[in-house]
Amino acid sequence: MSVNTSDPMIGRLVDGRYQVRNRIARGGMATVYLATDLRLERRVAIKIMHGHLADDSKFRERFIQEARSAARLAHPNVVNVFDQGQDTEMAYLVMEYLPGITLRDLLQERAILTTDQTFDILEAVLSGLGAAHKAGIVHRDLKPENVLLADDGRIKIGDFGLARAASANTATGAALLGTIAYLSPELVTRGIADTRSDIYAVGIMMYEMLAGEQPFRGEQPMQIAYQHANDSVPAPSLRNSRVPAELDELVLWATAREPDERPRDARALLDQLLDTRELLRTALPTAQTSVQRTMVMPAAGFVGSDAETQVIGGRVAAATGPVVSDATSSLTAVAEKRRKRGWWLFGAILLLVALAGGAAWWFGTGPGSRVTVPDSIVGQSVEAATAQLTELGLLVEPSTIQVFDPYVDSGLVAGTDPAVGSSLPRDAHVTVLVSKGPEPKPIPKFVGLSEDDANDVVDQAGFTLDADRRLEQFSADVPAGEIIAAFGLADDQSTEIALVEGETYYDKRPVWFSVSAGPLPDVTGLTFDAAVAKLAESDLIGTEGPRSFSDTVPADTAIGVQAQTADAPIFSGDTVLVILSKGVDLVPVPDVIGKSIREARDLLTAAEFVVIIKTNVPTAFYNSAEVQTVTPEGDSLKRGSTITIESYYEI
Repeated sequence: MSVNTSDPMIGRLVDGRYQVRNRIARGGMATVYLATDLRLERRVAIKIMHGHLADDSKFRERFIQEARSAARLAHPNVVNVFDQGQDTEMAYLVMEYLPGITLRDLLQERAILTTDQTFDILEAVLSGLGAAHKAGIVHRDLKPENVLLADDGRIKIGDFGLARAASANTATGAALLGTIAYLSPELVTRGIADTRSDIYAVGIMMYEMLAGEQPFRGEQPMQIAYQHANDSVPAPSLRNSRVPAELDELVLWATAREPDERPRDARALLDQLLDTRELLRTALPTAQTSVQRTMVMPAAGFVGSDAETQVIGGRVAAATGPVVSDATSSLTAVAEKRRKRGWWLFGAILLLVALAGGAAWWFGTGPGSRVTVPDSIVGQSVEAATAQLTELGLLVEPSTIQVFDPYVDSGLVAGTDPAVGSSLPRDAHVTVLVSKGPEPKPIPKFVGLSEDDANDVVDQAGFTLDADRRLEQFSADVPAGEIIAAFGLADDQSTEIALVEGETYYDKRPVWFSVSAGPLPDVTGLTFDAAVAKLAESDLIGTEGPRSFSDTVPADTAIGVQAQTADAPIFSGDTVLVILSKGVDLVPVPDVIGKSIREARDLLTAAEFVVIIKTNVPTAFYNSAEVQTVTPEGDSLKRGSTITIESYYEI
């Protein structure tokens, strides 16, 4: 379990009932936290939709659909949903908390599972999925990450975020939903899902548990999707020779490319799984068991018709000579028939072997063979890719086509036409596509947009949002939630640059924002400890800075925090200086009564007071005329105060 104490949700009370403790996981739609249900005094998992999705009606509807779908299921192999609601603008879902790991964690730790482990996990998954199918629900996002293995041994399916009511053809909409590695061919090609689509995903998980890897791999998601749509899943025993043939058959049945050739639902596959497990447990040795045979034999000391009757092997037979002769003839005839049948079977086997060999040659290396364009050529030089394709028996066109590619460096192979992953006949023509690097695209306006609008513009412009680098910058001029600046990466892929509207930036490159957090918190008049606490509410770290005199703020309380400038902005998480007051700046007033006007003026000016002289004495006599009164009176005054000295004489 991961713990993130800097997450602002930690410690928050949701809807006056659920006290958030730790963050468990974060996904594309929501973050899952461990929380305490204060009303029932139990630990729960609370899933909270990301704030930037809460205003999207489609995401909100899908989030609520998860609660409704899961709430319809009451099964020991399905994660229970307890509650669903909204706290201010925050949509949440409350589920049972299962301490443990996921099937993905187990696969990463052990790679290949034993046959018994695979049976145990699949039995639980199919039981829970069978309940969903019976209730008319298609999960549509089955994968090892959604299979929970609790510490107490329970196995449950979770995350019904993509679930929908099952119909003959449940459409997914314009975009593919679910994880690409487990999508069925009909989802990839037609966007259609039903119970058999879930069965395909179970079959892929079964393959992964037995073989230690996914059946289809590629550098780009579309390469994997293409293989799901056009290639058959291989038998797991090709990767792991210890896999029984019976499990090979189950995998191939569950992952048939045509939905009609798969089990109709999870219950049908579960029944066959249980039968297969029982078959493997009770299978007898292949060697035949020795059986004592019953024979007819002649009697010893045969004398005419008074022959004795003997019992041999439990059967009674007359001890006569013809019986022996007839039995011998019969056995000889049977043996002869078996010898003739054996030669016929031997000939049939030879013919089948010859036909199989011919078919293997025809489809393997002969005219009927086909070649899959390998994805390993992507990122190679043109020469290396051409050599590899030629070696496979394909004819590479001498001219290449230049294409933009956001992931492949300029000058290297970005793909082929027909596409990588295509199954082609030998001697088919292939054109190599050479990368020109990422396509430069104009930078749209980001500054001044709301964060949600800016995120949408990132997608529309062809860039990739890097939410992990998001910054919160304090600003007194920009309203909270608006974009202050946009950033990306320079050509070296490591140096950060500011993105300027109207200039260009490269396709699929990451973009992140500095979002206004509003003005800095006002800490004026607070004690240092209170100021630090208030700054912490805004994810700022307060530390004591220089003290300053203040005419309005009492001594030892905060005047404010350090000023930010364009060159030194303040971001969420930064450390800021708290400026404390030294109170009013008082300066001792020199005693100038009886001193000459000139001397009095010089002393007061040196003490940083402003001096006003009121006198009828000519300036020439300032060295001798004495000061008679000083206004205002006092031993000390604020630095810079105005002091009036007066000296009047009869002239």
